[in-house]
Amino acid sequence: MAKRDKISMSVIRRLPRYYRFLSEIQSDGVMRISSKELAEKMRLTASQVRQDFNCFGGFGQQGYGYSVEQLRSEIESILGLHEQKRAILLGAGNLGRAVASHMAFEPKGISLIGIFDRNEELIGTTLRNVKIDSTDELEQFCAKYRPNLAVLCVPKDAARQLCKRLYAFDVRYYWNFSHYDLAADYSDVVVENVHMSDSLMTLCYRISDDIEARSKSE
Repeated sequence: MAKRDKISMSVIRRLPRYYRFLSEIQSDGVMRISSKELAEKMRLTASQVRQDFNCFGGFGQQGYGYSVEQLRSEIESILGLHEQKRAILLGAGNLGRAVASHMAFEPKGISLIGIFDRNEELIGTTLRNVKIDSTDELEQFCAKYRPNLAVLCVPKDAARQLCKRLYAFDVRYYWNFSHYDLAADYSDVVVENVHMSDSLMTLCYRISDDIEARSKSE
């Protein structure tokens, strides 16, 4: 198996897609799949599929292909979905409520143990069966429960202040929906940034590009 720091992020970012697809076909009763079939479904080449899995040792058998159950289990292990991370969510507004309500945290190896907001109307209510606490109680909570991961659903300026407090309690992992650039201030954090506006603008580009291509072909 290649060292993890030698594996490109493009490979890592394909693993959840593999996992999602394998979960779907396993639920449909499919027991095995070839690299060619998997590549067609993923819109990749068979060579790319094999190269991706060879980064982690390779899981197929020549002439047989891949066991769907085994491959799914291997990817689940690589992604660390069996290892429970203790997470807190910052911001229980519209975005935070949507993330908390619709994201299946537990199957992804994450336990949501705390939610925080500064809105007094929300404090003391529950979201996803978790009581919403005041951000004033953040240090006390972190000292007691030691969360690993913070989900940031707050504005940029609020995120900057909250991260400074969280960092002091050794919180180093972030799922960041704010526009705050954590890595610029903290070189040792692991952060996955989610910029929905960037995704929408990318879609706008693809729409414009497709419209232009269609107009030229007419």
